[in-house]
Amino acid sequence: MKIKKYTAPTMPEVMKEVRKDFGTDAVILQSKEVKKGGFLGMFKKTFIEVVAGVDPEPLISKPIPSEQQNTKQTQHIQNRKVKEENPLRDEIVNLQRLIEVQGRQSKHEFTPVYQLAYEHLLAQELSPTIAEQLIKAVKDDETNQGYSDLESILIKVKQLISKRLNQVDIGFTYDQRIVQFVGPTGVGKTTTIAKIAAKLYLEEKKKVAFITLDTYRIAAVDQLKTYAKILHIPVEVAYSTEDYRNAVEKFSSFDVILVDTAGRNYRDDQYMEEIKEWPSSLQVTNYLVLSMTSKPKDMLDIYKRFQLLGIRGVVFTKLDETEQYGNILNLCWNNKIRIGYMTNGQDVPEDVIQPTVEEMTNLIMSDNNEY
Repeated sequence: MKIKKYTAPTMPEVMKEVRKDFGTDAVILQSKEVKKGGFLGMFKKTFIEVVAGVDPEPLISKPIPSEQQNTKQTQHIQNRKVKEENPLRDEIVNLQRLIEVQGRQSKHEFTPVYQLAYEHLLAQELSPTIAEQLIKAVKDDETNQGYSDLESILIKVKQLISKRLNQVDIGFTYDQRIVQFVGPTGVGKTTTIAKIAAKLYLEEKKKVAFITLDTYRIAAVDQLKTYAKILHIPVEVAYSTEDYRNAVEKFSSFDVILVDTAGRNYRDDQYMEEIKEWPSSLQVTNYLVLSMTSKPKDMLDIYKRFQLLGIRGVVFTKLDETEQYGNILNLCWNNKIRIGYMTNGQDVPEDVIQPTVEEMTNLIMSDNNEY
């Protein structure tokens, strides 16, 4: 990594020099105020000192060759065609799977067909505890007339999941006009904010403004400015607590202010302390942004950590980058949360949805993954 130290009277001037040398891929490693100049130790001026760096050889993921993509698409079409031409195929496959599962021991003492339903839920990355509770609830149901086939069991499980999700609040709401989006790095906060801003501006006719606190990554600032320009929404960059307050004051006439925060390692105690030190005098609504590609345990850990800030709701991102959606139910099972939005692509403002209970249930049960 190439590293260089910069000094200037103000942070914007420093950032201008950093961008000039390293471009938008630069990372701020350290920043502090220093005193310089003066006479006999007096009349010293305050400067901003920043240490920035850039990796000259970033890792670049290799794109899938178009020929390979075409092969996958062709295989998918062929599989679907075979399924349509052979209506008994699913039944035969299920019988084969039942025979296979009979050879596996289960500590839950499920019969083979219930064991198969249990494993179906695990394949969707549901928590083993939740999956077990669902299967036992179906098995012990007093109205159960002896579900003997997989389809009937999964239909009943689906009804139980739907009933549970009906207890979840759905919809993007906020008590205060300042809405902060928090979350770990890489979940897509900046793009998500742009999508939500577009919906508020275009569909609800709200007067929207942006503030970004993510000065850790220069590219994030430029990205939000680009979205702001396209949407004709003003944006302010806050390098300090004072800048934050001034920006809020500047946008006092706006209906809603969407705030992009820095994404960092959520296990970093210093980062969490920095979040807590944001202006306590400002009344804000916090939304936690979570990626559907996260591992189940990690997602629960992230939610637990950020819950200390007072989370109003969550936004699930990257639905299009996975085929397992059990995390939705894992998070909702024991936590009273609100699901604001879900995002399913990079396009602004199209790829954002406010899901229904039916849509979420279908995702979890893998009935319809074409999002």
